[in-house]
Amino acid sequence: MHNHSHSRQSPDVGNIRAAFFLNLLFTVIEIVGGVLTNSVAILSDAVHDLGDSFSLGLSWYFQKIAKRPRTRKYTYGYRRFSLMGALVNSVILTVGSLLILINAVPRLFSPQQPDARGMLLLAVLGVLVNGAAVLRLRRGHSLNEKVVSLHMLEDVLGWLAVLVGAGIMYFVDAPFIDPLLSILISLYILFNVYRNIRQSMQIILQGSPGVVSPDEVEKAVKSLEKVSGIHDLHIWSVDGEYNVMTLHVVLSEPLSMNQLHQLKAEIRKRLHQLDVQHITIEFETPDEDCDLEVCS
Repeated sequence: MHNHSHSRQSPDVGNIRAAFFLNLLFTVIEIVGGVLTNSVAILSDAVHDLGDSFSLGLSWYFQKIAKRPRTRKYTYGYRRFSLMGALVNSVILTVGSLLILINAVPRLFSPQQPDARGMLLLAVLGVLVNGAAVLRLRRGHSLNEKVVSLHMLEDVLGWLAVLVGAGIMYFVDAPFIDPLLSILISLYILFNVYRNIRQSMQIILQGSPGVVSPDEVEKAVKSLEKVSGIHDLHIWSVDGEYNVMTLHVVLSEPLSMNQLHQLKAEIRKRLHQLDVQHITIEFETPDEDCDLEVCS
């Protein structure tokens, strides 16, 4: 008795594609602006954004692969390729943030005065461009899109820091503000990356999805009139959105094929409401011995 429903909210490849082109375009603007303002800080951020563009392009590629239909080789489809994009981006974000920390900490003790006016102009443009990318990615639901949105959020926060810092430095001689804000932003990004890596590893290790409670599943199925119990319950997620479940349902009495079909439809309906998309059910009669060791 199997339910092979594949309807779900597909990740929006267009979101990541738009973020990629916005980031790449602004990287070019940063390089030109950094040269014109003679700002090493902006040129350094341009190099950082160039790395972001690479990771965004990689995420776009993985997201496109994730939409392919299932094959005999990948029987659950290519959804987990989206997860690979999230992991690669998490690693890049971690390395980038650590590099920022390595460069920002020494500047607290020997701050450098940048071109505040040029920084202000580029900061406003940076907030607008990267902010638009974040808003676009926030519409998505995949873990890959969430991690990619961290890239864009990092840039938005970075440019907000540049905007505030440049505004203060334009009127006050306080160049230490720029590295201090960079350190705080990097720590914030690292904290969010840790959360996303932890979520990704739970999916890879086939842990139970946080949105699906095994206790609620057991309660929903056992409350049916013709069910006396369940066991061998397994729940995992393919990509953080598409949740899979297998379970053995012990009947209170033998049922006809038509009755089993009706019972299966009711179980499927209840489990769909608990955010389970792919369900495999094995029915057992009251006096049947389960041949799996885990059933004991």
